[in-house]
Amino acid sequence: MNASTTAQKFQHDLHQALVAVQSASRTLGLLDDETVNQLLLDTADIIVSESASILAANAEDVARMDKNNPNDPEHNPKRDRLMLTKSRIVAIADDMRSVVRLPSPLGKTLEERTLPNGIRLTKTSVPMGVVGIIYEARPNVTLDVFALCMKSGNACVLKGGSDAHSSNTAIIRLIHRVLEKHGLTENLVSLLPANREATEVMFNAVGLIDVIIPRGSQSLINTVRMNSKVPVIETGAGIVHAYFDASGDLAMGRDIIFNAKTRRVSVCNALDTVIVHRERLADVPALAEPLQTKNVTIFADEEAYQRLYNHYPAHLLQPAQEVHFGTEFLDYKLSIKTVASFDDALEHIARYSSKHSEVVIASDEAVVERFLRSVDAAVVYANASTAFTDGGQFGLGAEIGISTQKLHARGPMALAEMTSYKWIARGTGQVRV
Repeated sequence: MNASTTAQKFQHDLHQALVAVQSASRTLGLLDDETVNQLLLDTADIIVSESASILAANAEDVARMDKNNPNDPEHNPKRDRLMLTKSRIVAIADDMRSVVRLPSPLGKTLEERTLPNGIRLTKTSVPMGVVGIIYEARPNVTLDVFALCMKSGNACVLKGGSDAHSSNTAIIRLIHRVLEKHGLTENLVSLLPANREATEVMFNAVGLIDVIIPRGSQSLINTVRMNSKVPVIETGAGIVHAYFDASGDLAMGRDIIFNAKTRRVSVCNALDTVIVHRERLADVPALAEPLQTKNVTIFADEEAYQRLYNHYPAHLLQPAQEVHFGTEFLDYKLSIKTVASFDDALEHIARYSSKHSEVVIASDEAVVERFLRSVDAAVVYANASTAFTDGGQFGLGAEIGISTQKLHARGPMALAEMTSYKWIARGTGQVRV
């Protein structure tokens, strides 16, 4: 079989797999809430009871990543995103159980009215149908997506990164066992091969996949947006700013900046840039002091650099270049920008933000309120860490990701955001003249 024939067969097989998922999605409407909830509880139980098989597969993925990245693998943020532990699996299972406790988002009456002609209109929440997820080396996404899609009545097509393929395969194998136990087809969740050809098939699956949601780096999101013929909801990229105002509380600012930057650097709500009002430059060393305990490299503009010189470890302090602003580091790295005014801070955020999460640290209520009204982002904070941008933290259960666009959904994409709606019109024989 030549290369051309092999490629054609691959595309045909994947197309047929997507046809099967699309067909399976129509059966979800026949399941009652009790069945769906029990299925998710059983899945949560099995990933914990058989976590050894997941961890063994994950160890293969981690070993492969370490081999490809031999320099200090223990502090590689990508490795942190990839790695699973027993405690992380237990936490994922707990997230699934929290989804079970949430009410179904389906069949809700969003709006209703009776027209003058007597037709009764009801706007009702319904599943999207088939949701395609393209994501990188984060195997927890496989379970988050499955839980949210099942609870919201959607079948799902998963395209994980090659770095996590062994982990994802082990997880899907357990999910399929639970589906079989409940007499359901495994086509309700399909894991595609971790190659570029599978991604291209997804991009062209018009009529088979209803929406594609990329979850990962800005590069991944850009690729999906530019190439997909299937509608796309953008999630994931977070270029996050904290503005420390002239009225900011120093102790509060230090704690917020440290938490937002270092709690977990590999996630999209992690802080990337601190913007400091010039009147508070003298406080920059105090704001930055805790960061050195986590070996955070600071890229400081000229004014901030001069303040930090001899007050922050020399090997962790570098002059900022233009590239250090508007960058999602996903690492123990942070840039600092000095501004002359609140307006300059707003301008900097407007220029470089990815519209994910932004925070103001200020005691001046006028500054706080203007920041909350003016900054264009999915989540805007006043005096709190951006680490809270998370579906679980918002009381929404698990999430697909953080939508940074304005169409359909914005912020954590949880159960409600995984639905669409339809109008139901009940008449008594009306015809339009």
